[in-house]
Amino acid sequence: QVQLVESGGGLVQPGGTLKLSCATSGFTFHTHTMTWTRQPPGKNLECVASISAYGATTRYADSVKSRFTISRDNARNTLYLQMNIQRPDDPAVNYCPIGWGSLSRGGRGTQVTVSS
Repeated sequence: QVQLVESGGGLVQPGGTLKLSCATSGFTFHTHTMTWTRQPPGKNLECVASISAYGATTRYADSVKSRFTISRDNARNTLYLQMNIQRPDDPAVNYCPIGWGSLSRGGRGTQVTVSS
């Protein structure tokens, strides 16, 4: 059974950083591309970043380029997203679906909230 468990969200000040994790099981992680998606309050789900199976290739949405970094540890079956929180649309529930450029939710998500 495929399991995707996002964690690491929380309350952060503008200019602060967070590192999200996605623990996976139930499939061969190192042979799959992975994606982070997010859904800001009242808005549609959007694709944030994708990474190839061995991490050699990444792709980012324009809104997060140079601020977010997607990475993976295939030995730990874990996906990461390092976030530099700056924009008003950064608060969101973040998900880690399988696939490249996926627009789905994966697990239950982890909430990122930006303090005012």
